[in-house]
Amino acid sequence: MMRVHVLQHAPFEGLGSIAAWLEARQASITRTRFFEAHSLPSLNSVDMVVIMGGPMSANDEDALPWLIPEKRFIRDAVSRGIPTLGICLGAQLIASATGARIYRNKVKEIGWFPVRAVPTAAGSLRLPRECMAFHWHGETFDLPEGAVHLARSEGCENQAFQLGRNVIGLQFHLETTRESVAALLGNCREDIAPGPYIQSEEALRSAPLSSYREVNDVMNEVLTYLARVIHEGS
Repeated sequence: MMRVHVLQHAPFEGLGSIAAWLEARQASITRTRFFEAHSLPSLNSVDMVVIMGGPMSANDEDALPWLIPEKRFIRDAVSRGIPTLGICLGAQLIASATGARIYRNKVKEIGWFPVRAVPTAAGSLRLPRECMAFHWHGETFDLPEGAVHLARSEGCENQAFQLGRNVIGLQFHLETTRESVAALLGNCREDIAPGPYIQSEEALRSAPLSSYREVNDVMNEVLTYLARVIHEGS
């Protein structure tokens, strides 16, 4: 049984479509909900780490001191070769934990905007050449040392990266469901303001089901890619 530990930073940013992928594989799921408690498990009992998004910054260590042990946990998971997936804030936390800089992006991206894959060497994760992905972020990251650049968008150069065979960071949200969009709107609506890459609430809510299926299918491919590390090591 695959043992997956989820790092969750806000009650309204859950697993989305990732939950169905894990349930289909009868994975054991444990969580650290930092909005409730800060305890972290031994990595000896973890096969995969999934790091979700959140409204805070990866730089907020003074205001949120639990970010320090969280980054240590992430750094240890990366160094041990444990498959690790970071989404939005989660990707920024991986970057920060491995020595890269986190800073305000030149523009906010909120809504459905295309992400384009960067050509990579054989063996690296291959994202679709273009995918209409869901975004909700105002910060970005430098690529960690040794990382493979996987994707970019018009509004943000570093949209995705890979470290070794076991670590994937995604600035955008492939796990998005209609429920998760509604939850973000219910809790972060104040982020929506005029901008070149900020859509209206109506546009966010009106995406067709096919948009969700497309990004969820890509998320399943990412998870399957990472899960191969577990199977190869077992």
